[in-house]
Amino acid sequence: MSAIDDLIAQIQEPRLREQLKREWAEAQKTKKFGLVFDRHLPELVPIPKVRPRRGDLVARKSRSLTDLWRVRRVTGGLAHCVRPEGTPGAGDPWDLDLDELVVVRRFGEPIFPTLTPMDQVQNGPPDAPWHCLIEADNFHALQLLGYLYAGKVDCIYIDPPYNTGARDWKYNNDYVDASDAWRHSKWLSFMEKRLRLAQRLLNHDNGVLIITIDRNELYHLGMLLADLFPTAIRQQVAICINPSGSSGEGLSRVEEYALFCFLGGAEPSLVHDDGLSPFRLVEPHVFSGGWESLLRRGNVWYRNTRVNLCYPVILSKDGKMIKGVGDPMPFHGDDRLDELEEGNRPLYGNAD
Repeated sequence: MSAIDDLIAQIQEPRLREQLKREWAEAQKTKKFGLVFDRHLPELVPIPKVRPRRGDLVARKSRSLTDLWRVRRVTGGLAHCVRPEGTPGAGDPWDLDLDELVVVRRFGEPIFPTLTPMDQVQNGPPDAPWHCLIEADNFHALQLLGYLYAGKVDCIYIDPPYNTGARDWKYNNDYVDASDAWRHSKWLSFMEKRLRLAQRLLNHDNGVLIITIDRNELYHLGMLLADLFPTAIRQQVAICINPSGSSGEGLSRVEEYALFCFLGGAEPSLVHDDGLSPFRLVEPHVFSGGWESLLRRGNVWYRNTRVNLCYPVILSKDGKMIKGVGDPMPFHGDDRLDELEEGNRPLYGNAD
């Protein structure tokens, strides 16, 4: 439902309401889609830890956030509510159990967000750069950061819902899927609000915005970025995520995309390794391997940490046939078997 549909539904006079519905239906037939999209019903955010008070908008925890009541008073364990003005059944009284209600805020309504420390991990020296993980609704987290860091952020990377048509994201706490005729418009409305906050946070003299996306919203997002960041250098980079390809719709696809917006004097730093060539000379006699062929990092694959994953592959005497695999061997340094029964030979990979 778009914002105008919601406004039409609030008209109490039946004849006028039906006339406007017909006119709007005709207007939709000739409406062209581009950067013109509907700003949908204000996004609603549940505030689960707030106890409902007089005047609050509330919804039932088991229902849609758009199914709202206004609290008139609270007595005991009950909230005495009415439907808000401008909605069907406005003014009708309801008595609802406090335990089944959640307070709801619309965009633009103050929620006074704060950060509550939960835990910390220190892996480096005290003077090393530190990182902070914020668990929150993404809009309000960005809004909170804007109080301290407006115009100071050098790089923002976001990985939004791809809007594939599957149930991969929610609007007003309801899943948006392929059956929703407004799903592209809702996605743009959702993204625009957050990108405007990112726009406020970014350093416009030397900042970079990076967004990963796939084909479903690639071109819509590109037009939205052109509208919000008209002076930025905008570029699209293909990212190979599945070399074997994923089929099902026309040509097999191997890629997703990253959209870059370079603000002010921001530009990429040149490096010796282009990430594509198998080997590239960094300096005399020193080569850098291609990024796509690098092995997994970390120590999780070392033999002493994954004992049961270290076992010999048993070859025939001539080394031309795999006869089987041996049992996992405990780690005691370089304890390899030289030969097995019947003259078969064990084959090892890199045990370190």
